[in-house]
Amino acid sequence: MSKDTDVGYRIREMIPEDNSAVAALIRSNLKNHGLDIPGTVYFDPCIDNLYEYYLNGINRGYYVLVDKDDNVLGGIGFDEFSPFQDCAELQKLYLADSVKGNGLGYRLISYIEDRMTEAGYKASYLETHSNLQAAIHIYEKSGYSLIERPKEVAHGAMTNFYYKRFEIL
Repeated sequence: MSKDTDVGYRIREMIPEDNSAVAALIRSNLKNHGLDIPGTVYFDPCIDNLYEYYLNGINRGYYVLVDKDDNVLGGIGFDEFSPFQDCAELQKLYLADSVKGNGLGYRLISYIEDRMTEAGYKASYLETHSNLQAAIHIYEKSGYSLIERPKEVAHGAMTNFYYKRFEIL
């Protein structure tokens, strides 16, 4: 599935050749915010093979934002979050510095929420860190509400937890 944006970028499903670009994008974003520490996705064993991780699951996926030359400039994924009923976890939303501030984070969130509802989810959960103020701003403007830390948190260094119930028409 691919979607063109009105600013010359498109969103498409991740392919195996995207693994290294996505891993580098995630690690550079985390490092730039002082989050290249244990307890973050920076050290997840699957980070270098995200395509395979998302391929091998049911009702999960990862998508990349690419330019006209198919260079990866961002990404976002989702997977089931079983502690909450009918809930997916919004995962690994990252953008290259060169495209930040253009509203593309909102577009990726909207896109992934559509994929979540298509997969049958009725809500979304996410975890982030207080160092990522731009991301927190985007999540809150996208309708996510701050919740208490769930006991099932996978990344121990995360400090902020959000939830959004979808309006299903």
